[in-house]
Amino acid sequence: MKRAKHVLAIALTLALVFWLLDDRRWAAFGAALARLSPGVVALAVAGFFLSYLLRAARIYDEFRHDAGNRFAACLRIVLMHNAAVNIVPFRGGEAAFPMLLGKLFGTPLTRALASLFWFRLQDALIVAMAAAAVWPGLPPPLRLLCLAALLAFAWALPRWARRPHTWAERGALARRLAALRDAFAASAQHARLGWLWTVANWSVKLTAQAWLLSALLGTGMDTGAAGALGAELAAVLPIQGVAGFGTYEAGAAAALVPSGVALADGLRAALALHLFVIACALATGAAAALLPGIHATAKSSKSAKGLAR
Repeated sequence: MKRAKHVLAIALTLALVFWLLDDRRWAAFGAALARLSPGVVALAVAGFFLSYLLRAARIYDEFRHDAGNRFAACLRIVLMHNAAVNIVPFRGGEAAFPMLLGKLFGTPLTRALASLFWFRLQDALIVAMAAAAVWPGLPPPLRLLCLAALLAFAWALPRWARRPHTWAERGALARRLAALRDAFAASAQHARLGWLWTVANWSVKLTAQAWLLSALLGTGMDTGAAGALGAELAAVLPIQGVAGFGTYEAGAAAALVPSGVALADGLRAALALHLFVIACALATGAAAALLPGIHATAKSSKSAKGLAR
């Protein structure tokens, strides 16, 4: 099954590459990039970096006792994790998050994995809620039903995780699942403002992407927002193209069609947006890796935490 997913992901990416081989499409792609003024680019970059800061605040909030006063370390984790997710195939870059938490803060692997799961689940729920709220043509009763179901799930899941249980008494596998459930409960409980940071991050991130996409297409922000939301919804699919190429563009282009944007134009604009997102991720990730202090050990971070107390 896993191999079949990888084959399909590669096929999606190759389909995008073959589609781009036509010289006319490259010329149109260059024309779309030419629409970006320095002011548009600067504002989009500022929006992306503000998004990174909000994600770092989310981690700082959850791991405040481990991080001490080291907000810069949380920002480095976000930047390096974000770069890895954007370039490592098949979501393999997600492994950078628990590795960096363990290296810098001494966070146990189970706790780090549970935090990553909760972090991504919050992302998916917020994007799904945004889609349910603004998706064109959705009947109001169905819209309200989707929002209510998502809100109920978001409210109930961490409370279920915190309920007393006897999983640890049911065997080796159950003990592992019990440890993961307890770690998930800790993640959901320790991030006091987790939902606030997540909503703020996605508000800024989607706005920046919508701004850039609308400039590429020469349309209004509402059209750009539809494309940005479609791209992010595609990013949560279980099958992803290599580094997201193919699925990201297809999701954005499909979401733009109801707004009157031709599929070919949507694909070109989405590819330009995707390349811009990756460029920002790689530039900031490289800067974070080169900054002093990134190689601080878990031992030194614990010392810093002790001094902070």
